[in-house]
Amino acid sequence: MRRLTIGILACTISLFTLSSANAQTNPGTGKLSGKVLDEKHSNQSYVSVSLLAAKDSTLIKGSITDDNGSYLFERLPEGQYLVAFNMIGYNRVFKGPYAINTAHKTYNIDNVELVPASKQLNNVNIIARKPLIERQIDKTVLNVENSVLAAGNTALEILEKAPGVSVDKDGNVSLRGKTGVTVMLDGKPTYLSSEQLANLLRSTEGNAIQSIELITNPSAKYDAAGNSGIINIKLKKNKNYGTNGSLTAGAGYGRYYKVNSGLSLNHREKKFNAFGEFNYGKNKRFHDLDIDRVNNTEADQTFFRQKSTQIGERQNYNYKAGLDYFINDKNTIGVVVNGYNATGNNKDTRVVTLIGSQPLKTDSSVIALNPNQYKYTGITYNLNYKGTIDTAGQEISADADYSRYNGLQNSNYNNTYLNADGQPSKVPYIFRNRTPSLVKILVGKVDYTLPINKKMKLETGLKSSKVSTDNVSSFENFLNNSWQNDLARSDHFIYDENINAGYVNLNREFKGLTVQLGLRAEQTNSKGNSVPKQQISDRHYFDLFPSVFVNRVLSKNHEAGFSYSRRIDRPNYEDLNPFVYFVDLYTYSMGNPFLNPQYTNSFEISYSYKKTINATLGYSHTNNAISRVLVSDTAKKTLFISSQNLAQKKSYSLNINSPLTLFKWWTTNNNLTIFYNEFSTPNLLGVPYKGGKTAFNFNSNQTITLNSTTNFELSGFYRSAQIDGTLAVKPIYGIDLGISKSFMEKKLSLKLAANDVFNLQKFRITSAIPSQNYSVNEKSETRVFRLTCSYRFGSTSIKGARQRSKGSSEEEGRVKSGG
Repeated sequence: MRRLTIGILACTISLFTLSSANAQTNPGTGKLSGKVLDEKHSNQSYVSVSLLAAKDSTLIKGSITDDNGSYLFERLPEGQYLVAFNMIGYNRVFKGPYAINTAHKTYNIDNVELVPASKQLNNVNIIARKPLIERQIDKTVLNVENSVLAAGNTALEILEKAPGVSVDKDGNVSLRGKTGVTVMLDGKPTYLSSEQLANLLRSTEGNAIQSIELITNPSAKYDAAGNSGIINIKLKKNKNYGTNGSLTAGAGYGRYYKVNSGLSLNHREKKFNAFGEFNYGKNKRFHDLDIDRVNNTEADQTFFRQKSTQIGERQNYNYKAGLDYFINDKNTIGVVVNGYNATGNNKDTRVVTLIGSQPLKTDSSVIALNPNQYKYTGITYNLNYKGTIDTAGQEISADADYSRYNGLQNSNYNNTYLNADGQPSKVPYIFRNRTPSLVKILVGKVDYTLPINKKMKLETGLKSSKVSTDNVSSFENFLNNSWQNDLARSDHFIYDENINAGYVNLNREFKGLTVQLGLRAEQTNSKGNSVPKQQISDRHYFDLFPSVFVNRVLSKNHEAGFSYSRRIDRPNYEDLNPFVYFVDLYTYSMGNPFLNPQYTNSFEISYSYKKTINATLGYSHTNNAISRVLVSDTAKKTLFISSQNLAQKKSYSLNINSPLTLFKWWTTNNNLTIFYNEFSTPNLLGVPYKGGKTAFNFNSNQTITLNSTTNFELSGFYRSAQIDGTLAVKPIYGIDLGISKSFMEKKLSLKLAANDVFNLQKFRITSAIPSQNYSVNEKSETRVFRLTCSYRFGSTSIKGARQRSKGSSEEEGRVKSGG
């Protein structure tokens, strides 16, 4: 099968190349050159210069002036040409036409002087505002940079408002009803476990985010991980010369206080760009958990009513610093450091468990005081290079990344046993757990783009990653007035993973038709070792991941597309870790070191009408589907959750998105996803299991421009009842409101927002397995009112920090980080 796939791709590439051969022409000997000056007659570098066909103004080549303001187009065939000069802040200039022929092959164009646009546009105010939600051909973009609803919120809270995105009570992210999303920061995978990723997103303040991209069917250029697609969070980039920055401060209140602040600085010269930012957040919030369940055995029934209340405090900061050095107009090298620190505690944690032989009858109870403290830190170093080889668009980029994540959680469990009269019935059971963790990630990648001709482009690249994790879980029991090691429950888990990958993408444009074929190869080597138990899982496997994308412009208003890709989801490091994590004495989670990766084949058909109505019909089939399974241990009378491989998962979805401008002052974006997920396995708890349900997610965003300085936003969502593995999830919904006002020529802005205005959001779960009888209800502090103030200062001229794409993002997304 692999040989057949490679053969098909090779034949297709050959056919594409042959079909393009006639369109290519031999390079000529003509030359066009010159120099660009500013209004002070000084050499003007970094001006965009375009060579156009005089007949229809189609673009032939592009270039940028060097430090001396010079440009050169050479090897030009005979023909008529125009030259266009463009730079932000200046009027566009055209020169020509110039006829290249046997009689006249070389032109040295007179100096071109650019005139600042401000001299031509006195007393004219231009207001440009991106829509909150923007639909593009291969992705949906949530432009949160200026959103009222993003102010003061974290990245995780903003994701909850994104169209088609769901975030569960533990911070796990799903897209269009499917879990297994790869979350990236600035185009770089995060390589963290679900818990550690949630912690990173909680530590990323919303005022640092520019936009969020939702990519449901990625190409071979991206890592093959993520069966439901990719969410790329792009952080803000400063676009100005000189020294400039912004200062942000905010406060919020629900039941408890929240504060946030941030500082961003940028300094740009022609040869270098230095930048940095620091964001801080602190909050206190509550979390209530109620569990009602029945433990059924052949002999009897036991009824449990558990009520947990928790008040937690958390503070976090994240930072970024970097430098870009422009070697010349074609080569740039840069270094970036990203990091975060999160500390917190849940000191006020109390769990009351009532136990009886009949409903509402209490025969005994357990009162548990379970405080915990945690600290998680992470830092990533990135060295990057980008080089433009020629004016035709041939370029190469390279990244090297090193990441290190440390975690530590200390938990205490103090259990008091009471009889039916509320009197102590036996000696209290007191124990504690300490879980230090260390994750190290080393990644290198290189990408190369080759335009074969004006209508064909080849992309290829290589990547290698090495990940090592070291996790310790140490239990101690309090006996005879001293702490004693519990070796039976303690564990030490070491996991190492190496992935080597390569890809090729071929893009070909026909008249009204664009086709892209891709193939990615990944070789994986992994080894997990539970040291005390000597449980070793050693795996080596090689996979091919083909992809196909076709987009057809049917007419001016109609567009259609088709895409297919094969993807993989490797188990999170947290899921492989065999440790036991207690909520209380009767409720816990545990890892599964023998989890296998899951493989997904995804198909999508899309249609767009005037870019205002976009519909996508999708189907995916997953083998060895990794799913969370919440079941009762009837012998121990406990409830525990773990990840297991179900036999398969089938997903059907229909997504409809409609961004509309109802009036000049009112824009709206509505997103509806209808989906059906079916899970099945031949053996779960000794019997076959099959579960599925048709469900839908609906998001609506309204933006009303009251005047040039005032905007009002309303956002609401509704997620219907659905099946997630063995969990039956009840509906969840909420409404957010916000208003913003700017002052001092938009340098100063105030934003007032209310999240979950009516305090409606709560998680409710029951079992999708008929033999399991439990219900879980969770309520966190979701209704929060926030006031945020931001001030921009410094230079407001042109140019900014370039976009980077580090290589270590997928690995960082699979690390545990708590919180």
